[in-house]
Parts: sequence; C-alpha cells; structure tokens
Amino acid sequence: MSEKKVCLDCGEPIKGRADKKFCNDICRNSYNNKLNSDTNNHVRNINNILRKNRRIMEDLLTGATVTVSKQKLSSAGFNFNYFTNLVKTKESKLYYFCYEFGYLPLENEKILLVKSKKEAD
Repeated sequence: MSEKKVCLDCGEPIKGRADKKFCNDICRNSYNNKLNSDTNNHVRNINNILRKNRRIMEDLLTGATVTVSKQKLSSAGFNFNYFTNLVKTKESKLYYFCYEFGYLPLENEKILLVKSKKEAD
C-alpha cells in the first residue's frame, strides 16, 4: 500500500498528481515565503540602508558637486559601510556610489558628493 502524500506546508493529504508537494497555491507560497524569509529580510535591510544613503546624498547635493563634512553625513544617518559600486578615476581617486550618487573622501574629514554623469543626462 502506498504512503499518502501530505502538503509540505499544512500537512493536509494531497490529491492529484504523484509529484505534487502542496495542496494549493496558498500553501506553496506560504512554504516558499517561510523558506526565504531570512534571506529576504537581510536583502531588504541592506536595500533600505543603500536607499537611505542615496537619499541623504541627493538632499545634500544642491549643484553639480558639493563638499560636506563626514560628520554631517554621519549625523544624517549615512552608513559608509554600504555602497553599490566603486569607480576609480585615471588619477587613481576612488569614488563610492550608492546608485547614481557618489562620494569621494577628501582630507580633513571632508567628503565630495557627486552625481554620476551617466545618470545626469
């Protein structure tokens, strides 16, 4: 006698195809959401930090470029540990970007804010 298959999410008996794992779409979605929730939360938290960094730079960048203190960015909640990409110039300067907004650390705890020329058009 064959063993009755049960839904991986709710444990109810499954009717239908032999390879079916869930009794319905709701259980399938619920199971996969639970399975991926830790990963999704981690990614969501990082994206929130990146968006906040971007928003802070956008608010402070009134012209093509602006120089601000590192303290001003930190006070606004900027997190220097998170960025989307790095751009190294011909002069070997290293810009950190959060999407289209970037910054270049300068001397004396100053930061130069810029907007990507690709995105400015």
